[in-house]
Amino acid sequence: MMALEHHPIAFPKLDDEQIVALGKFAKLKAFQAGETLFAEGTPNYQFFAIKRGEVAIVDRSSGHDRIVTIHEPGEFTGDVDILTGRPAVVRAIAHSNCKVYEIAADDLRRILNEMPRLSDVLLRAFLMRCQLLEESGFVAVRVVGSRYSPETHRIREFLAKNKVPFTWIDLENDPQVDTLLTQFRISEDETPVVICGNDKLLKNPSMAELADCLGIKKPIEHTIYDLVVVGAGPAGLAAAIYGASEGLKTLVLDKMGPGGQAGSSSKIENYMGFPTGLSGSDLANRAAIQAEKFGAILTAPAEVVQLSRETGYYALRLESGEEISAKCILICAGASYRKLAVEGYDRFEGSGIYYAATTVEALLCQDAQVVVVGGGNSAGQAAVFLSEQTQKVFLLIRGGDLGKTMSHYLVQRIEQTPNIEVQCYTEICKMYGNKWLEAVEVFCSQTGQADTIKCLAIFVFIGAVPHTKWLPEAIQCDRNGFVKTGLRVMESGEWTLRRQPFLLETSLPGIFAAGDVRLGSIKRVASAVGEGAMAVQFVHEYLASS
Repeated sequence: MMALEHHPIAFPKLDDEQIVALGKFAKLKAFQAGETLFAEGTPNYQFFAIKRGEVAIVDRSSGHDRIVTIHEPGEFTGDVDILTGRPAVVRAIAHSNCKVYEIAADDLRRILNEMPRLSDVLLRAFLMRCQLLEESGFVAVRVVGSRYSPETHRIREFLAKNKVPFTWIDLENDPQVDTLLTQFRISEDETPVVICGNDKLLKNPSMAELADCLGIKKPIEHTIYDLVVVGAGPAGLAAAIYGASEGLKTLVLDKMGPGGQAGSSSKIENYMGFPTGLSGSDLANRAAIQAEKFGAILTAPAEVVQLSRETGYYALRLESGEEISAKCILICAGASYRKLAVEGYDRFEGSGIYYAATTVEALLCQDAQVVVVGGGNSAGQAAVFLSEQTQKVFLLIRGGDLGKTMSHYLVQRIEQTPNIEVQCYTEICKMYGNKWLEAVEVFCSQTGQADTIKCLAIFVFIGAVPHTKWLPEAIQCDRNGFVKTGLRVMESGEWTLRRQPFLLETSLPGIFAAGDVRLGSIKRVASAVGEGAMAVQFVHEYLASS
């Protein structure tokens, strides 16, 4: 990895006033040249502002010491991992005899909340450093596995969703494969494997094992939370930001990582305030950092399997066996795209059939033909993104007019993209392939004709199945599993309190629902964010009246 340039946003110099402000929360410490301030793998590491001397940031992930940058007087160490509580991925070493201001992570959060001007400088620097590290080729983790392995895809998706810098060593095509397999004494049959740093090797790890190794999963306190949010999509993250910033003890649980269904969008162009667009992953990452800045705790993987009421509070039981108590719960568990009713479909999931179109999936089908199924915005965004990476994109819709279900700007973009072919009244009826997907047979109901399309991947964006199987019967859902709230609960005759249910309140008082999981929600990122923010107001009103 090359040394990072001294970018003015990533490496600003604090002025005297800012240094004085930091000094109120800091201890002044001296280090001799060569001493370590913090090492890679150190959890909850400290923030340091340099008063005198120099501090080098060193990357050891390749097995050799490489200087990333050298901090001078007035500059400071750290990145967003200080806020998220993840272990450091680099090492800080005194490059010369130096004096530094040492600040704990909790005190740094206080600074960010109480000093807006300083907060802006630090957060911009942290975010830019992450971007520069990623662009420089920094690698915290290596994944060795086949492009046709669903397990390899699962691991890569988890790392990408949680913003862990990684490189993928493709078992079929990468020249490094044989050297790495020999170095770590593993066979192809034992892949996928994950190499963390230079010494930790995990063979086909579960998400929980991977999270533990990388320090992603946060410990859950044995306490009573004011608000537990189930699901870290746009609605859940918005609720976390507003809940934590307004003083509620807030915990967010997600079975995979921040983003939800929106996190699978390669580019969202109609979200207010981002005229050039941004990826769902970037939006989720920024929101997660914002929530943690205010003190919300985000932990993944953490899948809820049971909800009950005990001793006056609600109890959530996780798949891991952990139990959590909460005064209020917000259900933002979202929904998944439906599967196609095609023979052999399950055989190709994760090895040719995908439900997201991000760089993780795009790498698998560069310069090949792909098929996108669906007529909504997610399908349109996927088709446009994939058209830049692949030879040709076939967009299949059951109806005859994209404009009925897709935003106008996306319809125009698709019409203007020469390597996207829209096939109306068309569905997949067969799939072909030996070890991996090779072709599909499609049928056009308008012409009655069948055709075969050679393709390496199918991207499915049809319908929605809400994640509500874990909910108790006391929480009313419609026949498709979407959660009823507000007036729909009142109309059912099951509401027992004198007051009316709040707009987003379920049939259990103090439990709310927002986003795609809620019956009647508008399937847009902006509306999900609005519902998440609105739910926090109802939480306050519920707590005040309880």
